Amino acid sequence: MSKYEKLLKGKMSEESFQKLIRLENEKVMDFIGEFAEHCNPVSLYVCDDSEKDRMYIRQTAITKGEEKIIYLKNQTIHWDGYNDQARDKTNTRYLVLPENMERMKALNSIPYDEGYNEIMEIAKNIMDGKEAAVLFFCEGPTESVFSIPCIQITDSFYVAHSETILYRPGYNHFLHMKVKDDFFKFIHSAGRLDERGCSINIDKRRIYMDTQNNIVYSMNNQYAGNSLGLKKHSMRLAINKSGKEGWLCEHMFLMSVLNQEKGRKTHFAGAYPSACGKTSTAMIPGEKIVGDDITYFRKIDKEFRGVNMEQGIFGIIKDVNKDDDPVIFANLMKDQETIFSNILIGPDNRPYWLGCGMTTPDEGDNHHGRWKKGDRDEKGNEVPLAHSNARYTIRLDYLDNFDSDAFEAKEGVKVEGILYGGRDSDTTVPIEESPTWKDGILLKACTLESETTSATLGKEGVRTPSPMANLDFLSYPLGEYTMNNINFVNGIDDPPKIFSTNYFLKYPQGDFVTGKLAKKVWLHWAEGRIHGEYDAYDTPTGKIPIYNDLKKLFRELLNEDFSEEDYNYLFTFRCTQWVEKLRRTGAFFRKIDPGTPAEIFAYWEQMEKKILAAKAKYGDEIKPGAFKG
Repeated sequence: MSKYEKLLKGKMSEESFQKLIRLENEKVMDFIGEFAEHCNPVSLYVCDDSEKDRMYIRQTAITKGEEKIIYLKNQTIHWDGYNDQARDKTNTRYLVLPENMERMKALNSIPYDEGYNEIMEIAKNIMDGKEAAVLFFCEGPTESVFSIPCIQITDSFYVAHSETILYRPGYNHFLHMKVKDDFFKFIHSAGRLDERGCSINIDKRRIYMDTQNNIVYSMNNQYAGNSLGLKKHSMRLAINKSGKEGWLCEHMFLMSVLNQEKGRKTHFAGAYPSACGKTSTAMIPGEKIVGDDITYFRKIDKEFRGVNMEQGIFGIIKDVNKDDDPVIFANLMKDQETIFSNILIGPDNRPYWLGCGMTTPDEGDNHHGRWKKGDRDEKGNEVPLAHSNARYTIRLDYLDNFDSDAFEAKEGVKVEGILYGGRDSDTTVPIEESPTWKDGILLKACTLESETTSATLGKEGVRTPSPMANLDFLSYPLGEYTMNNINFVNGIDDPPKIFSTNYFLKYPQGDFVTGKLAKKVWLHWAEGRIHGEYDAYDTPTGKIPIYNDLKKLFRELLNEDFSEEDYNYLFTFRCTQWVEKLRRTGAFFRKIDPGTPAEIFAYWEQMEKKILAAKAKYGDEIKPGAFKG
């Protein structure tokens, strides 16, 4: 029996204590006991998978004032503090042992003992006088080769409530675990709170990750990107774990593309930097969604298979409206369990946000407090009606286009296509197939960039590198991670085809060439290529569609005409821009990870020579069909 038995009995009801006893897991008891002693909550409530416990968590969040019921009784609003509205990259750090500091120096790391001592000092008695919840979850389907069991201890019932929506319940999984000590551990405290229930000690906000022991410490915060252990913190642990064990954890959606004419379903995964079309691709009308954010991949029976590790969506709500995101918008108007965060609640007790497409009131309550139009903060900045990073939290199974069969599959689904989507106005074509898996990782994934727009602070048109759309969450060096992606398909009979996408090409005068739904055409061309149904033209970096195939798809899928003039403009290969893109990528890798294997740089140098040779032979702009390899 755990040495913490007496302590835990004193802080729990008999019912909660018996839930722990039934697990017959000393490692679980020791973890909970250690932090019950150190953080010193007045009581602990242990949750199993029951609806009773789930509703207790939600009701307690409301009773404590962490959430407030709004116009529809199943919807609540939560506000984070005014200075707690985004991921704290500076204070999100890895605890690294001395022998690994050199290897991890490019990542935001701190020597293990220094960081551990600091976070434990901050955590000492941080829950004094507060109730805390102990929750069990499973990332990926339960009792599956993909499963990662997790325990969360938190004194924020908003955090606990959010995770009951976003993640599969895992108490029963813990009951049946054969390996008792392999689980992720998360300890979170919102710290001292102000009169609105917001964290006060933001200067002591810390998110420290110990990948050696699979534990994350998160203190003095509430914004979900900092406080929800099972979101991006768990992703970092999983990336590290997968790198050691030979599987992949990727920042990708997972979707089912439906070919109605052929009666088939093809599974795609996709990685996109912010504002590059990730959600809108996963939510294309007429297709089905399996997951919108994080996917685990494993080799099973020589197949490339994937699962969504979550069960809900923690989505940016800005610009969600009935025209641009009809599926999500419709669900946000329904009386079903939803948590809004950092939006405006108007005098009518209804929710409003930036870009909602509704007439918004000039006053209400928001993340700044009682608000009226024109209010300014202490720095003199005008406070908008809602934060640009405001969010919604809902279950995936609310969506009519949710693919429940794919979601529940314990061995995942066979993934046949991977999309890597960036954003630029003048370089990358709308859709291009990679010749091989390795070419796809090095040319499509590693070269991902996001171009700043007029809506972004600073200069317009700046290209921000975003390899694999995963850079912020890497927990070991970029070069190693890239090689693990390349080598993952070894032993797989039929690896997925890799495609790049770019929905943002513009005419010289600044107008987008195609509408927002054109991405459905590019996706279905990729689906057809996977099944051997379309020929393609070669380019120096891959294969592109032939005009007549796209013309037919535009008519069938969108009932639109697609001109050959637009086709030629969209699918022209631009040599100079591509050479510059490769050079930017190489320079970025050298800066971020000087230890990147030489073969990666050699590949890009060889590709640059190939493009320059094509430029010399065909000209700087190569029209579709002109390049002959």
